[in-house]
Amino acid sequence: MAANHTPSTASPALPEPQPLALLRYSLVAVWLWTAVVSVAELHGQSRQLLEAASVVPAHWFSPLVWAGAALDAVLGLMLWAYPRRAVIALMATSVLLMTAVATWLLPDLWWHPLGPLSKNLPLLAALYLLWKEARA
Repeated sequence: MAANHTPSTASPALPEPQPLALLRYSLVAVWLWTAVVSVAELHGQSRQLLEAASVVPAHWFSPLVWAGAALDAVLGLMLWAYPRRAVIALMATSVLLMTAVATWLLPDLWWHPLGPLSKNLPLLAALYLLWKEARA
């Protein structure tokens, strides 16, 4: 007679349940890819968004894009290497601030069919799930 084995919700080899690890690594990928695309589109979409907002002089466009890309890269790497509540809180704060600023400067982005702002809602939900399970 075969023993009834119940799958464990957490493997001792992993510091978190596998679904949360998958969620964490997918968010790492989003943050790192956003950093790459921001720089790759420095003279394309990134610049166009700043021009459309028209709140800073053109000579600030490149430094702002590089700073945003650096922030995204650092946060992505921190979530990968150090998945603690403080890191997740920084990420959520970054999402909230960027969403608020974009909403103020370019509110039409809420109506964009690819959802550059509305996608932040599930990102915040995912960050909350990670935050609940993360160590302090």
